[in-house]
Amino acid sequence: MRVNKAVVKDILNEIQPACLVAATKYVDVCEIEKLEDCGCMYFGENRVQAFLDKYEKYQGKGHWHFIGTLQTNKVKYIIDKVELIHSINSMKLIKEVEKQAQKHDLKIRVLLEVNIADEKSKQGFDKNDIRDAMKLILECPHIIVDGLMMMAPHIELEQTRIYFRKTKELLEELKDEFPQYPLKELSMGMSEDYQIALEEGATLVRIGRALFKEE
Repeated sequence: MRVNKAVVKDILNEIQPACLVAATKYVDVCEIEKLEDCGCMYFGENRVQAFLDKYEKYQGKGHWHFIGTLQTNKVKYIIDKVELIHSINSMKLIKEVEKQAQKHDLKIRVLLEVNIADEKSKQGFDKNDIRDAMKLILECPHIIVDGLMMMAPHIELEQTRIYFRKTKELLEELKDEFPQYPLKELSMGMSEDYQIALEEGATLVRIGRALFKEE
């Protein structure tokens, strides 16, 4: 797959003031550098090993986010290399992230993944246990919660709107309950639904396929 430079520039203009996190799962460092040439400075990886390979080769000035499911035994490999982890989805993972961040004497920014539609096929906290997660993080001095991440159900596009809206509402509730944290980011919306996500308050959109064209 190759970067579609015209589309990247159009999307960057379209989504302002939100931030584009380019999902780079299927492209190599050469294409990531082309994304940077277009003005995209945030890259999201889904798999730890692929991320580490690209991280070693990349010579640009962009910022790395981890946006995929993160296993606890892989946290130690990325903790000092990524700027933001989007997919914190369990108490066990919170504890491991705190442990590894403490080892490196750093504060790591994270988003809590919320399963806002209560889908059995998806990971993430539900609307109730996310409060328990926030309380646990109060005991984790090396973790900063920047906000929430969600993935909309695979349904008709307009029907996804309610789930984006519910996520925004949940974020506002958490801001009131946990003023200790910034809680300013909403990572939601991908190639097929990012316009609706933006209308409902997304500050980070994770777009992959729409940025590229087949060779």
